[in-house]
Amino acid sequence: MPARPVRRLLPLAALTAAAALVLSACGPAAGGGDDASGELVWSIEGANLSAGHMDPQVSQLDVSGMVQRAVLDSLVFQESDGSFSPWLATKWEVSPDSTEYTFTLRDDVTFTDGEKFDAAAVKANFDRIVDPDTKSAQAASMLGADFYEGTEVVDDDTVKVTFSQPYAPFLQAASTPQLGFYSPKVLKESADKLKAGGPDVTVGTGPFVLSEYTPDQEIVYTRNDDYAWGPNGSGAPKVETLRVEIQPEASVRAGVITSGEADLASNMPPNLVKDLGDGVTVDSVEYPGLPYSLYLNEKYGVFADQKVRQAFSRGIDVDGAVEEIFFGQFPRAWSILGSTTPGYDSSLEGSWPYDPDEANRLLDEAGWTQRDGDGIRMKDGKRLSVRWIAWTPVPDDRAALGNAIQSDLKEVGIEVVREVLEPGAYNEQYGPKTFDLTDWGFSGVDPDFLRNHLHTDGFQNASQVSDPELDALLEEGVATSDQSKRDEIYTEVQQWNAEHVAIVPLYNPSAITAVGDRVDGLAYDLYGRPLFYDVSVG
Repeated sequence: MPARPVRRLLPLAALTAAAALVLSACGPAAGGGDDASGELVWSIEGANLSAGHMDPQVSQLDVSGMVQRAVLDSLVFQESDGSFSPWLATKWEVSPDSTEYTFTLRDDVTFTDGEKFDAAAVKANFDRIVDPDTKSAQAASMLGADFYEGTEVVDDDTVKVTFSQPYAPFLQAASTPQLGFYSPKVLKESADKLKAGGPDVTVGTGPFVLSEYTPDQEIVYTRNDDYAWGPNGSGAPKVETLRVEIQPEASVRAGVITSGEADLASNMPPNLVKDLGDGVTVDSVEYPGLPYSLYLNEKYGVFADQKVRQAFSRGIDVDGAVEEIFFGQFPRAWSILGSTTPGYDSSLEGSWPYDPDEANRLLDEAGWTQRDGDGIRMKDGKRLSVRWIAWTPVPDDRAALGNAIQSDLKEVGIEVVREVLEPGAYNEQYGPKTFDLTDWGFSGVDPDFLRNHLHTDGFQNASQVSDPELDALLEEGVATSDQSKRDEIYTEVQQWNAEHVAIVPLYNPSAITAVGDRVDGLAYDLYGRPLFYDVSVG
């Protein structure tokens, strides 16, 4: 059977690179027929939403913002070319030094509980995000963290956000669901319930109302008939109900989209795309951001030695494993910025190929010259063994990649012990950093996210990097408005990692969405997350 063609949607150019194979559906999802105002069924992974990840202002998981975009609007909308257009703000002014952002707000927006959206609502949400009691990580960082000085209510329809230093990424951050808006009434009365989420708690100004939520099973969103302030002039959704089915197993998501029980399915692995049934279009958007990577903890064990880190990276046949496991759908990564991310340094391509001889040479130089009966290198009576902790559930393709990495590294004498942990057990080790390596990818359009991962005080600094010169470089990047200068800064950061090897990038993932033939008008944001403003089902 030939591989199914995939429609590649290039996020920063808004181009279609290949046509998808579209055949006839096996059976309709609920609400089928010709009723364009019926129900759209969306199958997602969503395994960790019930573990306190229903609030994008707190959670660092992409899935939180993906589903709650149905409820949470933003000040501005980021277009496919990276520019910004009005949304809840009709216009904005940025001070010459990028320390003050003044927004003029729409005066006709209401939350779905009847509360008015105004400057006071913006201030309440932003102040809640940076409040230490909220324990926000990603959203607080996107709001500038220590740079955030405050939000001033100039008048009902004007708000000014001030930073202690230039903060160039703010407009991009202000376009995301992480900086979206909850009803002030909810923030006052039920803020402690937002992580768990649910009806009458997850209340925003968005195109849908969260009307039902059964943890680990489904979320039901109902159309907000009063919605008249969407991006690019969009109004109330055409579909009456958006039913989100939480189905962690990729094979289950493939099954429901193939059978017609679901209208679209997100986070489809490449190995299942070729087996989807008739009537399915496959859309692929390569994530901007930090590729799926391994983070080497240089303050805990053997990765304190740079030669060991370098040998680790050169001892993995990344090209071979990524090509075989992901069926050529995901490109191998060469840098800590994905290839669709502004500032990507293409000069690093091909700069650290698989080279077991070089890996062996580096390990010899590091003093790991003896081997035990299993072929694992020894030094001072200790095995060259590293422990890799991973957050459950681990998809089958990433498990296969882990197996390949283990096998490759054993050939050069490095033992990799993998532990797949439930969230609580994972955090028990992640907090005090009692592990050798861990893994994730991180989507983001502005390369300032590298500050979270590599700055001494970065909340995602799993490698425990602490380099004053690198800190200064990252601080300069966030404070610089000139794009060419920022590109130079982030090129230097990428080259620093290529030598230092705090992070080993493996592949650039794509958001792969399978779409049934009842669906019309589906669009995606720059991260490949579905947008339902103009969707109809027939």
